[in-house]
Amino acid sequence: MAYLNKVMLIGNIGKDPVISAGPTGRKRVSFSLATSRRYRDNNGEQREQTDWHNIVGWGKVADTMESLGVHKGMTLYIEGTLTNRSWTDQTTGQKRYSTEVNLDTFQLLTPRNQNGGNYQGGNYNQNSNSFNQSNNYSQSSAPAYDAPMPEGDEDLPF
Repeated sequence: MAYLNKVMLIGNIGKDPVISAGPTGRKRVSFSLATSRRYRDNNGEQREQTDWHNIVGWGKVADTMESLGVHKGMTLYIEGTLTNRSWTDQTTGQKRYSTEVNLDTFQLLTPRNQNGGNYQGGNYNQNSNSFNQSNNYSQSSAPAYDAPMPEGDEDLPF
């Protein structure tokens, strides 16, 4: 039987990505990504729930994010795999757990000249080790992810 572990998210970076290098010199990038969804509660009031996701990327992904100047507030589309890890907290001795998205590919969705950047868009695919600007999202061609919810669709879960 085949199995699938794939995560696709669109959200905003919560804090500037932290880039570090391990003992072998391989770079690591980590950041949090906020995703939101709107829904109506039992009283019919519109609510919004924000979830925070821990994102980790290695090697070329980290290099590319660093060279592009990816920072807090930018909107990203990411693809990766879900990973779980555990460790023992050296201070308390308690077992700790973390769920992370291991970043494979990303695409910047922040329009040009927004959030202090002059980046025009594009995507990075770790499998091909290339950054492609031909598939960019400009302000006129990007889907309206933050568009107001149309009337009559309040019960949809997305």
